[in-house]
Amino acid sequence: MKNKILTGLSILFGFLMVNFGLNKFFNYIPMGEMSEDMMQIMGAFMTIKWILPLVGIIEIIGGLLIAIPKTRALGALIILPVMVGIFLHHLVHDIAGIGLALVLFAINIWVIVANWNKYSPIFKQS
Repeated sequence: MKNKILTGLSILFGFLMVNFGLNKFFNYIPMGEMSEDMMQIMGAFMTIKWILPLVGIIEIIGGLLIAIPKTRALGALIILPVMVGIFLHHLVHDIAGIGLALVLFAINIWVIVANWNKYSPIFKQS
């Protein structure tokens, strides 16, 4: 039962990451009203022209990988730095969005913990 719940959440998580990644290229999700602080942050992201496309590509690749059971462990590792950034951004700059960020971060951590045995070769000394 727990495995089915994790699979369902992983597919939902993957769909959301792919959706948010595609939005960085096609801008189909309207942005809400932003504070002055958020305007400065978004302006900085726009100044660094390569950062949002890079994050979008990582979200798309990680989202696709995490939705497929065979590649879920790799997808969780790929998307983890992006999730840390999203969580910290909402924690520091946009506390209103912390709920979804926290849920998605928890799903990502759950996938990593559930696949911990696949990461063990990384930590073995030769």
